[in-house]
Amino acid sequence: MKPNRYPKKQMCFLKPTELLALLRAAKARGPREHAMILTAYLHGLRASEVCSLKLTDVDLRQGTIAVNRLKGSLSSVQELHPHRGEPMLDEVRTLKTYLAAREDDGSGCLFLSQKGGAMARQTFHALFQTLAEEAGIPEGKRHPHVLKHSVASHLIAENTNLAIVQRALGHRSISSTMIYVGVNDEQVTAEVNGALLRAFGR
Repeated sequence: MKPNRYPKKQMCFLKPTELLALLRAAKARGPREHAMILTAYLHGLRASEVCSLKLTDVDLRQGTIAVNRLKGSLSSVQELHPHRGEPMLDEVRTLKTYLAAREDDGSGCLFLSQKGGAMARQTFHALFQTLAEEAGIPEGKRHPHVLKHSVASHLIAENTNLAIVQRALGHRSISSTMIYVGVNDEQVTAEVNGALLRAFGR
């Protein structure tokens, strides 16, 4: 008999409170840091994708951003996200604040490094780790890709149509989106009990 395979490691994502703590830490560093983290989260961007964004990808007048994805994912033009309830999540205001403070170095890159030009993926990774530590994020979640996992998990937790989540993340196949769908024993018990109560009454 073949030995049993070890179960896959559970995908980690930020809780809403952890995400807000991370955004506060980023904003305390500066408008660039806040804009980078928020944009990466809202559009499910990899570190290399957020670092490669151009000024021309953002159209504040139309309220859109061109998302150019790598690794075979689908590129698209997505709407920028305002948020009336939580200023930390207001992408329109955050980008406006950053762009007003951004110095023009002639490179055309949206998010600039300290020396000008595009920020390197490794630099963004190190920046994310620092901000996550300052925000008190557990060590296992201190990597930029957790932002993509987080927005997917948050959308699915709010019962967002999977086709919409697929489109938002740029997945070519719905099977790539399905990896974010998971439940634990407590959720199963609560849902089954609730369904049976509704079906048969109290």
